[in-house]
Amino acid sequence: MSHIVFHYHVAGDSSDIAARSESLLLEQTVELSRAAASDAWVRENIVGEVLSIKPRESGGFAVTIAQPLRTTALDPAQFLNVAFGNSSLQPDVKLVGVEPPDEFFKTFRGPRFGANALREKLGAFGRALTATALKPMGLPPEKLAALAYSFAVAGIDVIKDDHGLADHDFCPFAQRVELCQRAVEKANAETGGRTIYAPNLIGSPASIQRQFAFAREAGVGAVLLAPMLVGPALLHELASAAALPIIAHPAFGGSEWIAPEVLFGDIFKWFGADASIYPHLGGRFSYSRDTCLSLAARLNSSAHGLKPAFPVPAGGVKTSRVREVLSFYGGDTMLLVGGSLLESGEVIQRTKDFVAEVASVSKALAS
Repeated sequence: MSHIVFHYHVAGDSSDIAARSESLLLEQTVELSRAAASDAWVRENIVGEVLSIKPRESGGFAVTIAQPLRTTALDPAQFLNVAFGNSSLQPDVKLVGVEPPDEFFKTFRGPRFGANALREKLGAFGRALTATALKPMGLPPEKLAALAYSFAVAGIDVIKDDHGLADHDFCPFAQRVELCQRAVEKANAETGGRTIYAPNLIGSPASIQRQFAFAREAGVGAVLLAPMLVGPALLHELASAAALPIIAHPAFGGSEWIAPEVLFGDIFKWFGADASIYPHLGGRFSYSRDTCLSLAARLNSSAHGLKPAFPVPAGGVKTSRVREVLSFYGGDTMLLVGGSLLESGEVIQRTKDFVAEVASVSKALAS
């Protein structure tokens, strides 16, 4: 029987860690004590095993648990339930790693497009990709379209909606998508560029499916989705349609009880994200150096036969940090710069300078 292995950090001391690990194991599936889970088939097929308990130098314990893969039903929501459902409510536990068996990846196939297909779509090789966001919330569709045109004329690769743009009365989704996509197409026709526009999908599952279909019909190059706002299972469902690349946004994913590299680097990718945005160190939101490196490595990886996805460091990254950030990640990244391109009002020139510097730094790092 196949098992999926979960790694946790658990606070506590040596006097009760064995009992605590046992309760963690059972909480995620049967929610009963071992004595109460008396059915023989349940004990044999559903109850997992605590594989190891090891002290951590920084305090607490590293606890490794194996759960039967069948408990996940190979369903994205149920997988998360078994991984970190009830235990996410317990402040002494943090999920820090997941090791699925090969069978898991017959269902969770990762990015449907991936980094290489995005490069092909954009005609962008041998360098990092460039991205920016349409903002602020409150601008009408016409002004956002004008901004999209400016970014596209300047040669940026990806223009995404800010994740705060929804189907507002002051900026309706359909009108925004039509105008912004037309603006990008106009700029591409004038410059020979291949910029793509990615509208933000947000709302109920049914409304997001309608938005996805509308965006695809409008000809957009990708979509933006915040899986923790709308449901990680919906990311998996949309990606399975294999119609458009999906850029995953980290909003509402800031729980301190699950490691960011697991959520944004592993799970988002396994569920189908072609690129995953996350806060780079030193920005408005900041992860540690090791976390950022681990995130990028997981997204860039082709482990389990999955296509590599783009790491998208963001969160207040300034244009003045291009060399620093690309030296940190290398060329297999998509650098997202938002507000920094809007600060002086000279949007086209600032964007051209940003695009040129990313190309120049990428070339220097590759040589």
